[in-house]
Amino acid sequence: MAEENPVTGELRLSAGEVLMTVNPATGRMARFRVGAHDLLRVGPRFGCFPMAPWCGRMREGVLEFTGQRYQLPRNAEPHAIHGTVRDHPWEVVQHSDSKLVLAQDLREPWPFPGRVTQSFELGAQTALFGMTVEAAAEPFPAQVGWHPWFERRLTADGAPVDIDFTPAWQEERGADYLPDGNRIAPKPAPWDDCFGMPDGVSVTLNWPGALELTVRSPLRWVVVYDEPADTVCVEPQSGPPNGLNTDPSIVEPDAPLTAEMSWAWRVPA
Repeated sequence: MAEENPVTGELRLSAGEVLMTVNPATGRMARFRVGAHDLLRVGPRFGCFPMAPWCGRMREGVLEFTGQRYQLPRNAEPHAIHGTVRDHPWEVVQHSDSKLVLAQDLREPWPFPGRVTQSFELGAQTALFGMTVEAAAEPFPAQVGWHPWFERRLTADGAPVDIDFTPAWQEERGADYLPDGNRIAPKPAPWDDCFGMPDGVSVTLNWPGALELTVRSPLRWVVVYDEPADTVCVEPQSGPPNGLNTDPSIVEPDAPLTAEMSWAWRVPA
C-alpha cells in the first residue's frame, strides 16, 4: 500500500530493502536508502531536486529569446540558478508502492506557460526517473536535469566515494563559474564543472566495501560538484550552464522536452 508520512508529507516508495521518499511540496527526493545506507544527504536543501526549466547558473538571470529580454531572480548572485520548479508544490498524479508521478504548472517568475512532469519508479536493483517539459501555448527554451547530493561517506569511518567517468571534454569556465565557450581536456578533481558525454551520461560512484552506484542518462551533459567536504553531486542535464542562451532546446505545444535517468547499484558480496 502506498504510504505518506503524516508529519513531513513525504511519499514513500519501497522495493525489497530499498526505500525512497519524495516531498511533493518541492518535488525533491528526500531520502534514498539501500539496506543500512542513506546514499543521499538528508536535509531541507539536500536529497535530490529537479532542475527545470533550466539547469545550473544563468548569467545574471537574463534570458534572451526571440528578441525579447527576460529578467529572472538572481538567487545565486549575480546569477539565477537551477530553475523554478523546486520552489513550488507539485500535484500527485499517481502514487503506488513503487511508482510516483508528480506534475506542476510553470508560473511566475518563469515567463512562459507550460507544465513539468516528474516520474519515479523503484525496483530492488534500479531506480528510473523521468522528466517532461510541455509548452501550453507559445514556444520557449528549456532544460531539465537532476541535482542529487550524495554522501561522501556512507558511515562515519567509511572510505570516501570514488567518482569514475570518462567525459569527452570539460567546459572551460571563467571566474563567474559559467562556460566561456571553450572545450578542454578534462581536468582532475576537485570540480564544480560541466562535462560533455555525447554518447550519454554514465558515472559510477563507488563507496569502497559498501556499495557501487551507476548514474546513467541519454542526456549528453553532466555537472560534477565535489568541492564540499561531506557531499558530492553528479547532475545529468539536457544542456550546459547558461544553456538557455547558448544551446537551448525549444519546447513547443506538440514537441515537449523529455529526459530520463537511471540509478543501478550493487552491494559487494
